[in-house]
Amino acid sequence: MNIYINNNLEFHLQNDKISYIFKVLASGDLGHLYFGKRLNHKEDFSNMLQVFQNQVPYTPEQIDGVAGFALDSLKQEFPSFGSGDYKEPAYVVLQENGSRVTNYKFSKYKVYSGKPSLENLPHTHVSNENQAKTLEITLTDSTLNSDIILTYSIYKDFSIITRSSKIVNHGEENLTLERFLSFNIDLVQNNYELLNLSGAWGRERNITTTPINQNKVSIDSKRGASSSNNNPFLALKGKGANEFQGEYLGFNLVYSGNFIGQIEKDHYDHIRVNMGINPFNFSWLLKKNESFQAPEVVMCYSNSGLNTLSQNYHSFYQNHLIRGEWKNKVRPILINNWEATYFNFNEEKILQIATKAKELGVELFVLDDGWFGERNNDTSGLGDWWSNLQKLPEGVEGLSRKINQLGLDFGLWFEPEMISPQSDLYKKNPHWALSTPNRKATLSRNQLTLDLGREDVREYLYEKISKILKNSKISYIKWDMNRNMTDVWSGVLENSCQGEAAHRYILGVYKLMDQLTTEFPHILFESCAGGGNRFDPGMLYYMPQTWTSDNTDAIERLKIQYGTSVVYPISSMGAHVSAVPNHQTERVTSIKTRANVAFFGAFGYELDLNKITSEESLEVKKQIKFFKENRELLQFGTFYRIESPFENEFQKVSWSVVNKEKSEAIVGVYRVLSVPNPAFDFIKIPGLNPNSKYIIEDEDVLGEVFYGDELMYSGIKFKKISFGDFRSKIIKIKKL
Repeated sequence: MNIYINNNLEFHLQNDKISYIFKVLASGDLGHLYFGKRLNHKEDFSNMLQVFQNQVPYTPEQIDGVAGFALDSLKQEFPSFGSGDYKEPAYVVLQENGSRVTNYKFSKYKVYSGKPSLENLPHTHVSNENQAKTLEITLTDSTLNSDIILTYSIYKDFSIITRSSKIVNHGEENLTLERFLSFNIDLVQNNYELLNLSGAWGRERNITTTPINQNKVSIDSKRGASSSNNNPFLALKGKGANEFQGEYLGFNLVYSGNFIGQIEKDHYDHIRVNMGINPFNFSWLLKKNESFQAPEVVMCYSNSGLNTLSQNYHSFYQNHLIRGEWKNKVRPILINNWEATYFNFNEEKILQIATKAKELGVELFVLDDGWFGERNNDTSGLGDWWSNLQKLPEGVEGLSRKINQLGLDFGLWFEPEMISPQSDLYKKNPHWALSTPNRKATLSRNQLTLDLGREDVREYLYEKISKILKNSKISYIKWDMNRNMTDVWSGVLENSCQGEAAHRYILGVYKLMDQLTTEFPHILFESCAGGGNRFDPGMLYYMPQTWTSDNTDAIERLKIQYGTSVVYPISSMGAHVSAVPNHQTERVTSIKTRANVAFFGAFGYELDLNKITSEESLEVKKQIKFFKENRELLQFGTFYRIESPFENEFQKVSWSVVNKEKSEAIVGVYRVLSVPNPAFDFIKIPGLNPNSKYIIEDEDVLGEVFYGDELMYSGIKFKKISFGDFRSKIIKIKKL
C-alpha cells in the first residue's frame, strides 16, 4: 500500500490489488489516467493521457495556442462548469454577480497515514493508521478565495478507494452551491453496461443492466430517502462479465437522502461517472469561513466477476463502516408481533406469543407498532412516545421486565421521524412538521414528516426515546420510517436557504442516531424504512442491520436478498419467517422454505407461533437449533451467489456461504416452479479448497465424500431431479 507522487505531479495510489492514477494537467486541472488492476509504478504515466494532436472541432482550448488541449476531450477528476467541458460537471457555484464560471486549479497536496473522519456524516474508518493511506488535493480559485479539497483513501487489504469532496469559502463574497457532488471519474469506454439495483416497495434492489450509448443514464432519488426505487449504487459491467468472471467497477454513496448517480458517454467514447447529493431542489449558502462537506463514495474494482466485487464490499463494510459492539457479533433470533397482531393486542396476547416463542428457542421478543399514545391504527399517535396504558397497564417498562422474566430479551419499535396530525405533539407543535406556509400539507400513510433539521425537534425526540430506553429492559430497537418527503420547507431556515432543508434533515437524522447509539451501545439498532426504502451505507454506519423489505414472501425474498447482496453484507439483512398465505403476495409456501431463505440474514419470525401446527412447531425447533449451530457461518461467512433469480427463467436459485478456513459451507438451493421432464440437476459450489476432502450427508445427493475441486468444477448431483413448486434444500458441507 503506497501513494507515489512523481516529479511531474502524477499521483499513483497502489496496493497489491489495484492502482488509481491521475495527474495535474498543464492547465492546473486534474486529469484522470487509470483505475483498475494493480500496475507496477514507474516515474512517468503521461502516455496514458489522451490529448488530441490537432485542433478539436467546436471545442474551446484550455491553453491558448496549444491545439488539442481541450477539457471537453480530456479525462478529468473533478470537472467544472463553464470553461469548455460540456458534460455534466461535478460542481456548480453561483456567485454574487450571477456567474457560475469558476477557476479551481491545483494548489497543493498532502499525504498521510490513516483515514480521516467526515464531520456530521457517516464515513468509513480504520482502527489503526497502518490500514489506510490518504491523499488530499487542494484546488484553489484565487478570484473567489475558495478551496475545494478532494480526499482519496486506499486500504491495505481491499480493492477499494474511498473519495469525498469539501469546499471552503475564505472570501468576503457569499457563494451558493447549486451542485456539489462527492466524486467524478472519467474512463475510456470498454463496452461497459450500467448495473444498478432498482425496484419499488415490496420488490427492492432488483439487479438491472442498461446499455451505455452516447447519452446520459442516471439513477436518483428525490424522495428524501435513498429509496426503494434506486439504491445509491451503480457499477460498470465489462463485456461478457458475470458472477465469476470479467470486470466490474462499483460506486456506492454513503448517504441516506436525495442522491444522483450518473453515467455519461461522450462523442469520444469517454465515460463520465459521478455521484453525490441530488442537485434537484438543492442549494447551499456558503458565507465567509464556512465549508460544505459532501458524502463519501466507496469505489471498488474487480476483474474476477461480480461475486468478488460483492465480497470486497461485504468485508470492507463489516470491518470499516459498521461500528459498535454488534459489528462482528452474531444476531439474536427474534420474533416480531407485527404480522401476528398488527395494532390489535394487549399485554396478555403479547405474553402468550412470547411464552410460545421461548418454548421453541427464540431469544428476543420485539414489540412493533401500536404500543404508544392513542395508537390503535395508522391514523394517530405518532410523536406521542409514551406507553398506552390501556394496552399495557404497566407500560413497555413493565412489559419488558415480564418478557425478561420469561427468559427473552426485549425489543421495541419506534418511528421517530414522523408525526400524526392526530397526536398531542401535533396539537402543541404543528410547525415542527415539514410543510409549506399557506398550503395544505400532503399526507402519506396518514402522517407528516418531522423536521429533524430543527434542534428543538431532535431534543424532544432524544428526551422521549432515551427516557424509555433508560427505564426499560431493552436490548433491540427497530427504527422505522414509513413515508417519503413532501412539502420540503423548514420554519427555521431563511426563505433563500430552503434548498438546504432536505440535506439538513438527513444531517439531523444522523445526529440523533449518533447520539442514541453512542449513549446506548449495548442495544442492537435495526433501521427500517417501510422495509428497504433506506438500505444504504449511511444507515449501516449507525445501525448494523436493516429490515430488508416489508415483503416477507419467501419466493420474492429470493430476488430481494440476492440483489441486496450485490453490495451489502448478509449480516445486515433482516430476514424473517412470516405467516401464510403471505400478507403481501397471498402465496403459500412451506415453513421449511420460508426458513431456508431467511437463514441467510439476521434471522427471525414474524407470526403467531401459537397458531402453527404441531408439525410446524417441531420444524421451527429444528430451524432454530440449526441456526444457532451455524449462525456465525451464515451471517459472517463469505457469500457466493450461484444461480440467479433474474436469469434461469426464475426456476432455480442457489447461493452459499463458506467460512474463512474453507472447512465448512452451507448451500441454499431453491426450486421456484417444477419443470416437466427436466434435465439432470446439479450445482457447482464455489470457494472451497480444491485439495481438501469434504463430506455431504444428504439423502438427495449422489455420493458422500468429495474433493473440493469436484464440488467446485463438476458439482453436486441430485437424486431427485425436481423439488416441486416453492421447494428448497439446505446442504451442509464439512471438511473431513
